[in-house]
Amino acid sequence: MVVETTACQAPQAEQDALKQLMSDAPASVGALLAHRIAQTPDREAFRFRTSPDGWETMTWAETGLVVDEIAAGLLAVGVQSQDRVAIASGTRIEWVLADFAVMRAGAAMTTVYPTTNADEVEFILTDSGSRVVIAEDAGQLDKVREHWGRLPELATVVVIDPTGVTQDDQVLSLDALREKGRALLAEQPDAVEKASGAVRPENLATLVYTSGTTGLPKGVRLRHSSWVYTGAAIAATGVMTEDDLHFLWLPLSHVFGKVLLTGQVTVGMPTAVDGDLEHLVDNLAAVRPTIMAGAPRIYEKVHSKIVTGVQAEGGVKAKIFEWAFGVGRKVSALRLRGEEPSGLLAVQHRLADKLVFSKIKERFGGRVRYFVSGAAALSQEIGEWFHAAGIVVLEGYGLTETSAASFVNRPDSYRFGVVGLPFPGTLVRLADDGEILIGGPGVMEGYHNLPEQTDDVLTPDGFIRTGDIGEITPGGFLRITDRKKDLIKTSGGKYVAPQTIESRFKAICPLASQFVVHGDGRNYVTALVTLDPDAVATWAEANGMGDTEYVDVVRSERMHQVVQGYVDELNATLNRWETIKRFEILPADLTVENGELTPSMKLKRRVVERKYADLLEGMYLGT
Repeated sequence: MVVETTACQAPQAEQDALKQLMSDAPASVGALLAHRIAQTPDREAFRFRTSPDGWETMTWAETGLVVDEIAAGLLAVGVQSQDRVAIASGTRIEWVLADFAVMRAGAAMTTVYPTTNADEVEFILTDSGSRVVIAEDAGQLDKVREHWGRLPELATVVVIDPTGVTQDDQVLSLDALREKGRALLAEQPDAVEKASGAVRPENLATLVYTSGTTGLPKGVRLRHSSWVYTGAAIAATGVMTEDDLHFLWLPLSHVFGKVLLTGQVTVGMPTAVDGDLEHLVDNLAAVRPTIMAGAPRIYEKVHSKIVTGVQAEGGVKAKIFEWAFGVGRKVSALRLRGEEPSGLLAVQHRLADKLVFSKIKERFGGRVRYFVSGAAALSQEIGEWFHAAGIVVLEGYGLTETSAASFVNRPDSYRFGVVGLPFPGTLVRLADDGEILIGGPGVMEGYHNLPEQTDDVLTPDGFIRTGDIGEITPGGFLRITDRKKDLIKTSGGKYVAPQTIESRFKAICPLASQFVVHGDGRNYVTALVTLDPDAVATWAEANGMGDTEYVDVVRSERMHQVVQGYVDELNATLNRWETIKRFEILPADLTVENGELTPSMKLKRRVVERKYADLLEGMYLGT
């Protein structure tokens, strides 16, 4: 049984705005870019780092010139309509320009994460039939070369940073490709415009290969119409405006990063691009953006670093910090009801802001209107903590299969612990078991070369079975309760939703990085814990273990007692059958490189459970 959920829909004003935007919508992403350039040629489009302290800007007109040179270069090396061009690179301005160039050339883009190993690169390039690869550097080129002999479709590799690369007829630099493009445009000035103009809305725009939590990645086929719709839906919500300055660090091989570019082009705002996560906070302070999107782990790390730093310092500063957040939480509750503080509370809040909150906000440049969180569940407690500090985190929800953006809290209408209202034009249903089904223009065409798997997830009328369990709140917001396949059923017949418990623990314990709840078919629930290296270093320094190796700190009896205290605090909030009876602290954090997390920082639960099967089994011995 499937129930249409009309209580969960976008406001009428947004639906009207979308209708207006789509009444004269461009046919393709390439045409969308051309439309933006024609509207605001001299406005800033992008900002990117050229040195540790230097940033350069590009207008929309300048962006268009570079994009069309790259697009013409692709045409010059033989790229034709709907040919696949893969990009294997970290987030940088050249990735953005190359992606737009693929759209303008009438080709389709294939995503390859820069952390993908050579065997999986071969699979993606073979499965997609990519004719050209745009590789970041010699390291990415080497992964292609390792299996080039088994890639019959591949003709050319273009290298963004050609340092140490020998160029020939098959391998050339991005600058050399642009030179070929300029030569072609000198002979055929309308070559790119013709290629772009031939693209129809139903044509393939992007093959986004999902990192997946098990098995080989699947190529999600997303049409031009899906991206154009999603950009218009973002504009209709007002989440992005032309006066914002957006900071983009997300991996652009992930659909979350890609949709932000589409939204940016639609509304015409500038974006600062830099994928260097290590210097994210420094970059934010330098750029001073008004909005930024990220996965929950970013906000968890910020929370952890601030809280553990204050706890380690202790004394008067810690007492002021605790007092300020007590005041902030009272003000947060008022503002969620649409009220503002007055009287003594208003005076206290101004002081709390001066002493504590303003310093936190300055870490992000001091101008942030809000953050957006997506790609995984954000703990309600983390969202409330930021709000108490005067920073709004708008949680959203979507899938690669829905062009990323399906739901989001709005700047003027948000709650914590929910993923907001659907975008205008997006439809939602709940199955009788609570599974969320999504329909609308953003839904994929299907999985590339996988008709049976496509039929498994798409209903006959085009809704996608998300695999997530949810519910609609009385206010019409969608709440995600867990992944359908991750639900635990204990041997006593009780159901446990692990994601809810995991996110709650990470909000309670500032030392935590990952918390993996286990117990399917067992008589009680256990957990694997990993601790954040930066937070551990701060704790160790404050507790006389500053010279002790990370692995020895996390394995120490003192650390076990500290974590036990946080587990006890967690258990006090849970039903009896959900409580964590035993836990083990792992000697190292879970990482993307070791295959334990997806590139978007989602837990690969089955991989972790297999890897630590003996440790998990040990927590049930003798029971």
